[in-house]
Amino acid sequence: MTKFTVNDRPIQYRMDPDTPLLWALRDASNLTGTKYGCGTGDCGACTVDIDGEAVRSCLVSIAAAEGRFVTTIEALSPDRSHPVQQAWAAENVPQCGFCQPGMIMAASVLLKKNPNPNDEDIDAAITNICRCGTYPRIREAVKRAGRIMRREESIAAAPPSGITPQDAARVVPALSTPDGE
Repeated sequence: MTKFTVNDRPIQYRMDPDTPLLWALRDASNLTGTKYGCGTGDCGACTVDIDGEAVRSCLVSIAAAEGRFVTTIEALSPDRSHPVQQAWAAENVPQCGFCQPGMIMAASVLLKKNPNPNDEDIDAAITNICRCGTYPRIREAVKRAGRIMRREESIAAAPPSGITPQDAARVVPALSTPDGE
């Protein structure tokens, strides 16, 4: 049994320890915001935050996540109030939207480390592939999110998603804690 924390909830998976984290999150925990793109770590659609690092979840086994803290797009902010999510909406970044969760997670990790990145910093930290080619808007959104985090700018909140991670956990047994809560 593999135990670690997902979205601030201690969990345990009764799965093969070699199972990619991506599939544990999507299939066992119903956290489908983390997308399957290529399965080889090239596209970044499956990026999550593991202990403060942007990690491609298709390349990490659940055994390798043992004892670690994993944050998915669902828990970045339940009401979409995270500065990156706000800037993404304000800059009209998404087109098809498929790559956006991974991009947003990579951007949030970057901004925790560097709240004032330049284009080179952004390009180095966010190597995710966007099929729609929204890279200029992505760069602007990351810079805007940095300004929001530095309290140099504010924008109106994007609408809430309609479900909280806690509500999702109530209907997904794999997200319940070992003591059943």
